[in-house]
Amino acid sequence: MSLTATAQTDRYAQELYEALRQGKTVPPLISRDPTLTIDDAYAISLGALKRRQDDGERVVGKKIGVTSKAVQDMLGVHQPDFGFLTDRMWIEGDIDIAAEGLIQPRAEAEIAFILKSDLNGPGVTAEDVLEATEFIAPCFEIVDSRIDDWKIAIVDTVADNASCGVFVLGDARVDPRGLDLPALHVTVTKNGEPLSEGYGSAVQGSPLQAVAWLANTLGAYGVTLDKGDVILSGSLVPLAPAQAGDVFEMELHGIGRCVARFV
Repeated sequence: MSLTATAQTDRYAQELYEALRQGKTVPPLISRDPTLTIDDAYAISLGALKRRQDDGERVVGKKIGVTSKAVQDMLGVHQPDFGFLTDRMWIEGDIDIAAEGLIQPRAEAEIAFILKSDLNGPGVTAEDVLEATEFIAPCFEIVDSRIDDWKIAIVDTVADNASCGVFVLGDARVDPRGLDLPALHVTVTKNGEPLSEGYGSAVQGSPLQAVAWLANTLGAYGVTLDKGDVILSGSLVPLAPAQAGDVFEMELHGIGRCVARFV
């Protein structure tokens, strides 16, 4: 499947790039142009990514989002989306909301995959994903939207790099072989109080299946999941709004913990 940037998609790419850099939101794209397709949205996303790369950002992974029913119902988007992770999005330490240009952040607990070999769709299976994975790790993705008030349709979130903001990995690195990934249990607290819980099965029945979907979907556009990539497999719990002073902690039971502290 080939993508051709047009004056229209280039204009929207520049608009979303500027929104990211300036920490502002824009009206939903689909409300302004109902003819936009998923392919258009992907061309917009790639155009914005190219501008970020021209600024010196480096792609370090990919993400799948809107995989669980809880998140789909919250956002009113009923199919998964996909985007890119860059080195500037990988946070080690506190999350400075202002410094990172976050506008309306929400925290979600995920299982991250770290690949030891490439995955090139179509035709990737869950078994292929397991074979290509070196480690899994507990992860908080901090999603953010450059679209007004999170009023997104699938075209808006795909165009906006799958509504990604930044991400934090816990210290644990665990070989997934022999683990029942759909049965992995996560519990999340916010400011010391219980917030949510979920299981690996929340993302397309298994996080392995979610990553396979990502590899196959991106493969249709000529994009691979690469050795060394960090792959975020989707939220296991509902998204939770975050602001300065909040501390989120997750425990992926039997694997490890991750903390997202906002300042």
